[in-house]
Amino acid sequence: MRFKGIGAVSLAIAAVGLFYATAPAMAQQKTITVWFGKGFYKSEDDALLEAIKKFEAKTGIKVELSQYAIQDMIPKTVAAMDSGTVPDVAYSDSYDVQAQGKWAFEGKLEDLGDVLTPMKSAFAPNTLETALLYNDVAKKKAYYGFPLKQQSMHVQIWQDLLEQAGFKQTDIPKKWEDYWSFWCDKVQPAIRKATGQRVYAVGQPMGVESTDSFQSFYTFMDAHNVKLVDDDGKLLVDDPKVRENLIKAMKDYTDTYTRGCTPPSSTTWKDPDNNVAFHNKTIVMTHNFTISIAAKWLDDANNPALTPEQRALGKKNYDETIITASFPNKPDGTPIKYRSDVKTGLMFTSAKNKAEGKEFIKFLLQEENLRPYIEGALGRWFPVTTASQQSPFWQADRHRKAVYTQFTGGTTPFDFTKNWKFTILNNENVWAKAMNRVVSEKVPVDKAVDELIARLKQIAG
Repeated sequence: MRFKGIGAVSLAIAAVGLFYATAPAMAQQKTITVWFGKGFYKSEDDALLEAIKKFEAKTGIKVELSQYAIQDMIPKTVAAMDSGTVPDVAYSDSYDVQAQGKWAFEGKLEDLGDVLTPMKSAFAPNTLETALLYNDVAKKKAYYGFPLKQQSMHVQIWQDLLEQAGFKQTDIPKKWEDYWSFWCDKVQPAIRKATGQRVYAVGQPMGVESTDSFQSFYTFMDAHNVKLVDDDGKLLVDDPKVRENLIKAMKDYTDTYTRGCTPPSSTTWKDPDNNVAFHNKTIVMTHNFTISIAAKWLDDANNPALTPEQRALGKKNYDETIITASFPNKPDGTPIKYRSDVKTGLMFTSAKNKAEGKEFIKFLLQEENLRPYIEGALGRWFPVTTASQQSPFWQADRHRKAVYTQFTGGTTPFDFTKNWKFTILNNENVWAKAMNRVVSEKVPVDKAVDELIARLKQIAG
């Protein structure tokens, strides 16, 4: 395996004696290039490297691995497509949200049905279906990508700050309006009085460069029963009820800012910034599209490079101090059905080693290889296979149990899986732009929503 990290560090593994004698002679001469987004945790990347080592040993196919920061993956991939030098297999956390549907529509992605159809029964509901996309060149739907892992929305709360404010977890309301009033009107003044510091009750992501902002806003839309597209991807925004509920969702989302209970800087937050604010205890709670906030402290607890005191703090925060919770019930009193974002890898039609690349995908998706990679992310990602979802890992602590409960309660896909043009809207982050029209430019909520609807129709109609 030849490995290129962000710093272009190369690792050479001697080929002599590495391959089984049964490996085909032709395969021994093959090298495939694989691009992967850099993991959050060392254990995540270690599991990937171990799977690659096993693949090389079994098949005799060498893997040249390059890992890049998530924000670099799409620009690098676009440049590779333009120059005709695409990797044989590629994975990024951002492909599905921002590019996959468009690339499938344009005929740039390889049909992976021959890999995925035989293992269809291994996938959990609402996972494999998200890779079934339309190709306008071939005039067909097919599996233009392979599901690897998924994520959903969770709430993270500092239990000690909540207690300093004079409240317990059981005091948090289950009703929608009462819930947000609790944080803004009760917790925030109480925690400021108790600490003498300008702590905010809520971390509400609103930055245009933040995927957290539109993923969180989707939860608010779901709370108000906003359905933007039908199952065929047709826009429903001309329905007056859709507009009415979209206005309610936007008002609720931006009210947190206008009431002063999220930091003013949240309008410019990027994805890591609500995590940072939480870790610094300048906010009591935030909603985040993984449990990476809690998992950071678990990673600290197991990090030999940290001091014993730092590891002890990590363990205490993960085991005792941080709460992973769900959103309150919708205004109509029913539970929210959460969006799941199924992260996918791709193969491009211009890839040079498709047969060998498909062998790698097939190998990676085997339970004994995929499960260590998912669990190496410390609960940040949830499995896409039924067997891995039943792993004891997901019952090991309260954070993972909360993730398990949300996913097994049923999920629904994002709109970009039904109408690929929503990837363009997500790239633009029209949702956060509308928020900022309200809170920064003082545009009335209904006007900002009408502008949002106009843009939805212009792009996705």
